[in-house]
Amino acid sequence: MTFATFTTRPTLRGTFGMVSSTHWLASSSAMAVLEGGGNAFDAATAAGFVLHVVEPHLNGPGGEVPAIFARGDDPRPVVLAGQGPAPAGATMAHFESLGLDLVPGAGLLAAAVPAAVDSWLMLLRDHGTWELRDVLRFAIGYARHGHPLVPRAVATIAQVRQLFDDHWPTSAQLWLPGGELPEAGTLFVNRAYAETLERLVTESESTGDSREARIDRARQAWREGFVARAIEAFVQRPQRDSSGRDHAGVLTAADLATFDPGYEDPVTIDFRGTTVAKTRPWGQGPVLLQTLRLLDGYDDALLAPGTAYGVHVIAEAMKLAFADREAWYGDAADVPIGTLLSAEYAARRRALIGDTASREVRPGDPDGRIPRLAAAVAAALTTDRPDGEAIEAPGLTGEPTVSRLGEQRGDTCHVDVVDRWGNIISATPSGGWLQSSPTIPELGFPLGTRLQMCWLEPGLPASLEPGRRPRTTLSPTLVLRAGKPVLACGTPGGDQQDQWQLLFLLRHLVHGMDLQEAIDAPMWHTTSFPSSFFPRDLVPGGLVVESRLADVIDDLRGRGHDVTVAGAWSLGRMCAVGIDPDTGLLSAAANPRGMQGYACGR
Repeated sequence: MTFATFTTRPTLRGTFGMVSSTHWLASSSAMAVLEGGGNAFDAATAAGFVLHVVEPHLNGPGGEVPAIFARGDDPRPVVLAGQGPAPAGATMAHFESLGLDLVPGAGLLAAAVPAAVDSWLMLLRDHGTWELRDVLRFAIGYARHGHPLVPRAVATIAQVRQLFDDHWPTSAQLWLPGGELPEAGTLFVNRAYAETLERLVTESESTGDSREARIDRARQAWREGFVARAIEAFVQRPQRDSSGRDHAGVLTAADLATFDPGYEDPVTIDFRGTTVAKTRPWGQGPVLLQTLRLLDGYDDALLAPGTAYGVHVIAEAMKLAFADREAWYGDAADVPIGTLLSAEYAARRRALIGDTASREVRPGDPDGRIPRLAAAVAAALTTDRPDGEAIEAPGLTGEPTVSRLGEQRGDTCHVDVVDRWGNIISATPSGGWLQSSPTIPELGFPLGTRLQMCWLEPGLPASLEPGRRPRTTLSPTLVLRAGKPVLACGTPGGDQQDQWQLLFLLRHLVHGMDLQEAIDAPMWHTTSFPSSFFPRDLVPGGLVVESRLADVIDDLRGRGHDVTVAGAWSLGRMCAVGIDPDTGLLSAAANPRGMQGYACGR
């Protein structure tokens, strides 16, 4: 008799619809939409707005939402480019005039154009079927009548309470009701955001034209109406930021009015009989594709993420890909992405993988071009430090991210949906955290701080430039086989997002694990490249592993890896949904770590 591998929960299977997200209320809301006859895009939009309410420390309306999707009637993958650019006033000269050589990591100056709401509404207009009122009723209900506040949100509020009390009174008014820290599990309300959403609905219904016109009317209210006006007025008032001084922002209503999320073709590679699709290099998504290209030169048996050799080879490939991210990725027209993803370039880079752990950051020279790192990173790399000690480059401050050493803090959300018509979407909402910027009182949310990922140094792919998107770590994934979608997945985790997704994909695509088994298996990641977040540290040769990998730790240390042992269930918040295009069978799985992710379906 053959017994199935034990998993923390089952891989769900059915034919009607499947959802996986980082919060059970978002998953349940999306499933309710599917049950009510909505499609995957209706459901994902409903979940996205619920996530703004129930995970306010991990995402918000002032943030962003890159997504990748395919329709049942058109299986070609499409990217929803839901990352806002730098405002027109966000020039290097302006920051220099303020005496800053870095974009503050918290506060008004770091705000990119908020993209999340407009992106969700555009997706709903173009690919959904439901009216805005029906889609938003879940989020409005949780905001107006309350939702059980998760412990991590309470802990986050506690960490920034003094900042709220001393400098951000509008945040204290919302997040410290009655001047007290809210208790985990008690109902928390955000009436101001409920009223913002209700007003968007009311504005949308002021026209009697088509459903699409009604959604566009709500978009106009966001981009050019009461929301844009409130944002501009609030941003003009100086507020404390992570420079330790008070600064006004530069975001204007005109910036919101001129931004359009839009759709883009993804970048793709073929790997082991599948096609993996990611966002373009204004995000870090292609780093996963580069790593897969590097690993394509190894036999399946050598790519086992739970063996010492497998961990070693995969980690060394990751380091090379992330070094290229640091030197070449950004929202610039001259990113040599074709060469970076080519088999020929990968073969040259693969030759650098040796028997011992590299302690260098080694970007390549695609098309003979000389790589360039930010001066602060390059200077840090020339500093001699003892093995295992983090090198801190002067960096961007104040943003929540999953600790590279394994501490569970979280920074982002994720949602995947697939429906019975074959529509499928992977979305990674983030930014606009309650702790990132002061709350705009009449709207009930803060702005984002994504510009902290830009350098105030000219000539880099990730240099700050008005109209250019910051290089984001947000990285949803879509996988196709024979031209048809079979998997949507993703995870929060900053620089770790594509590392944890890589391990999941190797286990699922190469070694045949089902979705839940691949999620439950022990996770790990490398820290041997500059972080995207404050303090832009790296640990040369650093490797963080869950303690369940105890059997290989000594071997890894013998290969030169500087191993940090994290908790047994501490790394990653993977979500995934799948579809078998031949049978129509759908599947879903969610991460048990953090006791918050949830999959549902039938």
